[in-house]
Amino acid sequence: MFEGHDPYLVALSVAIASLGGYTGFALAARIRNTPGVSNRVLLAGAAAFLAVGIWTMHFVGMLAAPLPPDTAYLVLPTIISFLICALVVGISLFFVSIGEPSLRRVASSAVLLGVGIASMHYVGIHGLAGPFAIVHDRAMVMLSVLVAIVTAYGGLRAFLAQQEGVRLIVSSVVFGVAVSGMHYTAMLGMHFEPLTGAAHHHLGGLAASQQILSIVVAVLCFVIAAGFLLSLVPDSRRQAPASIAADPAPPSAEPAAAEPAAAPARPLGPLGGLGQPPRAPAPRLPVESADGTHFIDTANVRSVRADAHYTRVHDGTRERMCPWSISEAEAQLDPSLFLRVHRSHIVAIPHVALVRKEGDGAVLELDGPSPHRVPVSRAKIAEVKARLGLANRRQA
Repeated sequence: MFEGHDPYLVALSVAIASLGGYTGFALAARIRNTPGVSNRVLLAGAAAFLAVGIWTMHFVGMLAAPLPPDTAYLVLPTIISFLICALVVGISLFFVSIGEPSLRRVASSAVLLGVGIASMHYVGIHGLAGPFAIVHDRAMVMLSVLVAIVTAYGGLRAFLAQQEGVRLIVSSVVFGVAVSGMHYTAMLGMHFEPLTGAAHHHLGGLAASQQILSIVVAVLCFVIAAGFLLSLVPDSRRQAPASIAADPAPPSAEPAAAEPAAAPARPLGPLGGLGQPPRAPAPRLPVESADGTHFIDTANVRSVRADAHYTRVHDGTRERMCPWSISEAEAQLDPSLFLRVHRSHIVAIPHVALVRKEGDGAVLELDGPSPHRVPVSRAKIAEVKARLGLANRRQA
């Protein structure tokens, strides 16, 4: 598959696809959490970085390929190939970012995106101009389209998971390898047939040499790298206003100070962390999406995870953003059902399916269609065991 290719440019093409995937997914993961105009800006930015990453990877791969001498790139098909990529990426992200994404919607978006990526590739390939004809192996064409669709499905699933940290890095690397795999699979099924002098005719239109394309690709590589680095920088301007709206704990502290008689009776809040008078447990939690604020029953909540001034609520299937802070969620949830097991995690005790010691702490696995694990701090292990009925297990 890589015979005759420049190995350094092949490695660069995979890296570019991975960086573009990371930046695009990092922006796309915020779409469901940011309403209004910012939502559209994030959608456009995610689509742009994913499209630029895929398109740049394609042409870095073309520069790595052993093309016939005097090969030129027709400008119009090259530009059209990028527009196709940007269009299908934007449409696919839009369809899965509004409402609750069903399997049919995600699969349909993946087919659209996969076919679009493959179309971008073959339109770009046929932008090559020179004394040759391009012939494709039909079986490899079908295989490359299939790889593109599977790649698109995996990428959309990574977007919907809204994962961060190491998981997002792994998803981006897998996405980069998969997109590159589609390109080099298609290249494996492509052959150049030289044309005779009589058969050769110059294709009209503006054309660019490989040197010009190299400059364009280098600039786009710089843009992707810059976007990747910027995605790693926390946005303090976004977090500062959100902390005022999302964490109403300071205003509620004033009534507590006005009623000192209640403080000795209940020095701690419902889950032992706020130092405020107890409240009636909230029956539902608000979660944000692109079309507004939804509410989910606390009976369906498996865990709550701190995320800056917000929290992430896991309902057994996936995480969704909650505008409450971890302290506010701790105060609102029923203490007979929920326990704060870590400074950044609250779990629903009835949904604990597994507990295992790990290092100085422990790990809990919560049940549901998509089980997930939550860390337990060393200071909370005894309380967790007591709540799970394991305190006297050794004596039994």
